[in-house]
Amino acid sequence: MTKKRNIPSQEESRERDSFFMQQALDLALKGRGRVSPNPLVGCVIVDAHGHRIGAGYHKKYGNAHAEVEAIRSVEDPEALKDATVYVTLEPCSHHGKTPPCADLLASLPIKRVVIAQKDPNPLVNGSGIEKLQAHDIEVSLGVLEQEAEQVNEFFNHAQRFGRPFVTLKMAQTVDGYLAAADGDSQWITGKAARTKVHEWRSHYDAVLIGRQTAMADNPELTVRHVRGRQPMRVVLDGPYTLPRELHLFSDKHEAKTTIITWNKEASSDDVDPMIKLMKHNYFRGKVIQVAKKEGHVDLREAISALGTIGVQSILVEAGQQLGSALLREGLVDKVELFLAPKMLGNGTRSIMDIGAFTMRDICTLKEVTWQQIGEDMLLTGYI
Repeated sequence: MTKKRNIPSQEESRERDSFFMQQALDLALKGRGRVSPNPLVGCVIVDAHGHRIGAGYHKKYGNAHAEVEAIRSVEDPEALKDATVYVTLEPCSHHGKTPPCADLLASLPIKRVVIAQKDPNPLVNGSGIEKLQAHDIEVSLGVLEQEAEQVNEFFNHAQRFGRPFVTLKMAQTVDGYLAAADGDSQWITGKAARTKVHEWRSHYDAVLIGRQTAMADNPELTVRHVRGRQPMRVVLDGPYTLPRELHLFSDKHEAKTTIITWNKEASSDDVDPMIKLMKHNYFRGKVIQVAKKEGHVDLREAISALGTIGVQSILVEAGQQLGSALLREGLVDKVELFLAPKMLGNGTRSIMDIGAFTMRDICTLKEVTWQQIGEDMLLTGYI
């Protein structure tokens, strides 16, 4: 008597797809801060019997992609016959630093590829799926798509809008102040919140501040409380007069500091390197010139200029003026607001004059979540 084969129901198939795709998403997140400007990608391989036989993720820019890592982890190549590959982003179909992953998958005896999100990169954008289907591989698209979109929100935004994703980080008292009347702001939030900020820094390509924050706080903008990559440090210095004794210009990460200025005299690209070395307080970082707008650096041009040098994500740790200006210009995509259980009664407000004069103009955050971080509350919302 022939043994009846158990065929999973549609609901069971969806649950299984979601289960393994979540594993792939968890793997993808392990590459945060290391793969930019590439996307975060995770991959899980399941054999014809429903057993996980391989997994991998994109670990570092220029290294093997997630699909390659997953295939390499499979101990028995025979197990790939009729296997299902779960990948968080459409396999690439073009030659970059590595060969196309779609071609690699198409060469295997696999049966099915489950993809969370189509790649918004114009060089891919469906062509990877077409290659798989041309080799009679079944493709399922959109499993945990929302979750995948969030995992790659930096990459997706840069591809779709042509500029870096900008997050504005603020910390304020419950009555809306980010500094006391004497200018002191250390510390409004607790240690857990400050550690969270260091974790964020390691995930973003760049951390941005303005002149006033640089002068008032002399921040290091380094990753200290957690292990992670040191991001580019960007300071807006229109007149190009910030003192070179500041940490940004004199510590071991000086070369990772970028100054954005409107001062045309700031550039010394055409100066002989030996002359520059002999100059007092020679700056080893990068200088970017943009237009001047109403006496300040043109913020839109500044953000775009950072995009042209490979920056996909920017964490803004600004004071009142820069934060308000970015909101007014419509350049903020996400807000991370720490609310400390403290009151000042006076001092410097966190936000002022963002162009909302009536309730119809009000800026309403979307997809809002609240999270307790130590003794503080963290509000996360999108604009």
